[in-house]
Amino acid sequence: MSSREEIRKWIWQHKNYPKFSYDRGKLSTLISEIEYLRGVLDGYSKLFNKNDIRKIEIDRLTDEAIHTSLIEGEVFKRESVRSSLRKRLDKEFDARSDKYATASTDSLVEILLDCSLNKNPLTLERLHGWHNCLFEHSYSKLHKINVATFRKNDDMEVISGAIGHERVHYLAPPSDKIDEDIKSLLLYCNTEYENIYIKSAIAHLWFVIIHPYEDGNGRVARAITDYMLTRGITFTQFKLYSISTAINSDRKGYYDILDKTTNLFKNREFNIAPWIEWHLITLRNAMQSGLKSIEYLVQKTKFWDKYREYALNERQIKVINKILDIGSENFKGGISTKKYISLTKVSKATAVRDISQLVEFGCIEQMEGSSGRNTRYKLQMVTQKDESEIYF
Repeated sequence: MSSREEIRKWIWQHKNYPKFSYDRGKLSTLISEIEYLRGVLDGYSKLFNKNDIRKIEIDRLTDEAIHTSLIEGEVFKRESVRSSLRKRLDKEFDARSDKYATASTDSLVEILLDCSLNKNPLTLERLHGWHNCLFEHSYSKLHKINVATFRKNDDMEVISGAIGHERVHYLAPPSDKIDEDIKSLLLYCNTEYENIYIKSAIAHLWFVIIHPYEDGNGRVARAITDYMLTRGITFTQFKLYSISTAINSDRKGYYDILDKTTNLFKNREFNIAPWIEWHLITLRNAMQSGLKSIEYLVQKTKFWDKYREYALNERQIKVINKILDIGSENFKGGISTKKYISLTKVSKATAVRDISQLVEFGCIEQMEGSSGRNTRYKLQMVTQKDESEIYF
């Protein structure tokens, strides 16, 4: 009897695997909140013209690409990913003059577009295609790996820690189980009747459990999640939120919940409800963040509808757009002459003159209680119902 059989430590060793246990009823409130946010996002999407919506979609896809890679410690430049997306989605983009897109970002974008636009059933060929896009040159850091084919190694471990002090977080199933497990997973993804948000969480976890590739399993798992979440969206649309961005903002929580779920010493009841709940909360956070970004764009549109006839210079437009793009609550500390200088790289005299002109035009006004060297201003916004203020 092998040590694997003697000690049942990992979730795939449980007698009920892969018939996962969870109480769907306890997740109903979260699902309702997510459905509501999805409806609001869909409603907002109808406020914009086709070009504006495409810009929002490109921004969210860029976020998705950057953050699914950052979770694994791989860094891509935003302008590179964005250029790769624009080559494929923006008919006005001059790809021949582009200096930013790379072969790697082009390949990463291919995965995102296939997840979003290809509504055909999930197949083994697609999984291998995604994996090939991640490792076209057959290397993961210093090591040559098998690409677009499952691992042959029975000792696939997820570890962390310094050399000589490694900690094993997970031991994957033996390689002879992979084909059968993947077949069951694909059948589940393509035919199982279950709430799509719960289904995306289970598919994500299940793929991580199988860990079929030598590297890239997390990124492929998140691609599966993306694919599941876009099944109900029309052929020409993309998600207006990025779940990988939300996962990356709680990367420690992500790895902790996977650790607690896949380790039977920590999950003796074989219950994956905590993982599903974490996944749904993260999805809700992603949708809320996506909604905020759209609200900022609405505010920006309304502001420039009011002030577009004013002769603002490039510096003034740059400062105002920076605040409108990130939202006032994320622009901490307010704007002063000193901060204006920092943002525009101009002299104090020019900064004072620019701010005075913005006050004269009515774009900004001095905040109560601020004066002298501590003078700050607020940017006036006009909404459909009333006037609201964004402080900067």
